[in-house]
Amino acid sequence: MSKFRELSSDQIRQLIDTEQAYDVYRTSLKEYEQRFSGSMSWKKSTNDKDYLYKKTQGIWKSLGARSAETEAIFGQFHTGRESAKTRVSRLARRLDELAPVNRAMALGRVPLLTARIIRALGKSGLIGTAVDVVGTNALFAYERMAGVQITGGLLSTQDVDLLFDSRFSLRLISKDFSHKGLIGLLQKIDHSFAPLARNGYRAANRDGFLVDLIKPTPKDRMSTREKARFSTDDEDLQAIEIEGLTWLVNSPKTSTVVIDEKGYPLDYTCPDPRAFALHKLWLSRRSDRDAAKRIRDELQAKTVAGLIRARLPHLSFEAKDLQALPLALRQLAPELEPTPDGDVGEALSLTPNW
Repeated sequence: MSKFRELSSDQIRQLIDTEQAYDVYRTSLKEYEQRFSGSMSWKKSTNDKDYLYKKTQGIWKSLGARSAETEAIFGQFHTGRESAKTRVSRLARRLDELAPVNRAMALGRVPLLTARIIRALGKSGLIGTAVDVVGTNALFAYERMAGVQITGGLLSTQDVDLLFDSRFSLRLISKDFSHKGLIGLLQKIDHSFAPLARNGYRAANRDGFLVDLIKPTPKDRMSTREKARFSTDDEDLQAIEIEGLTWLVNSPKTSTVVIDEKGYPLDYTCPDPRAFALHKLWLSRRSDRDAAKRIRDELQAKTVAGLIRARLPHLSFEAKDLQALPLALRQLAPELEPTPDGDVGEALSLTPNW
């Protein structure tokens, strides 16, 4: 069974430094984009007077004729924007400085392509709202929450599963989100991405990396009202309905910062690790599931349960915040109790990992 590797004090310090720098960068960038987006300039009207105009999202709006007040607004805008721009740029350089150190200290965990996809979804306002990361890639969040690293092969993956919550209003999506929806976003990251089938749920790039869009089976199986895609484009991915995902959609969410393979931080949102463990254990009991996948499901379930017991004891399987999960699922929790070889830690080695 997979073990957990303790982070060294130096790794922990480096992680904290990176997360703090990223938090300040993220806050400063948001302020810059919200307060200083667009442009501001003087324009002459038909009566030959100067008027101050501000352009936001391509639309010009008059702020009034030239006066002491509008002169002050103009000056504050440009001075503030330059100051904010300088601050964001300096913080970006700080993350550039931290990235190679993170790589050298083996803190980069999330595959680079996965990270780019999740960042793009986050920029469009979708991560944690319309989309959550599920499947194997969720383990990167859980190990970070526990302050350890999962060893063994349970993190090996050449795909990413995106859980689509159809209750989300697509009108809230960022305006820079492609009219082609999710497939358009993927093709901006890697132009070789293409759907594997018309109206399909899966896309692949030239290297065989897969992106799956999945969603829960609706209560009313005959209903056609629930959204299944991000756009009306015929080439966009259409989420496939899978039994059991309702439990993950309705479970509490957990958000954390993880590090990608290049050493850069990114925001991650996944279902609660308890819901993940219970769902994976339930999958491992299904006779219609591939045998190899059932074995992996059980290992992942018990690995995450081990993380919870050892490092996240405040997350109880008996807590009220899991009441949205069916009783039959919650009753699987005792099966996640430790086995003789399931304790945290790994055997001491007298040689480096050549």
